[in-house]
Amino acid sequence: MPRKPIGETAMTDAERQARYRAARATGVPVVRVHRPADHRGRARCWTDHVAGLVQAQAEYAAWLENLPDSLQDGTTAEALRTICDLDLSELQAIIPPRGFGRD
Repeated sequence: MPRKPIGETAMTDAERQARYRAARATGVPVVRVHRPADHRGRARCWTDHVAGLVQAQAEYAAWLENLPDSLQDGTTAEALRTICDLDLSELQAIIPPRGFGRD
């Protein structure tokens, strides 16, 4: 679908090119960022997020193991133990419903 004209009539190619060159001549960089579309289904997103939680929990367990003895009684160690004690097996066992033939 073509764009609507900015003015009353559509610009010619030469006018469009002149407008483009004038915008670039100002020296302001043109930044266009397009985020990639996430085409994963909800079930795939769920499994990816749960896998990320399991991986983060393993990293926190390694951090707790490598924590110096002087910090084993601190709040950091307590928070790490709390994270490591979470049971993520229930989340891993959940299989989300498939969605209307789109998954």
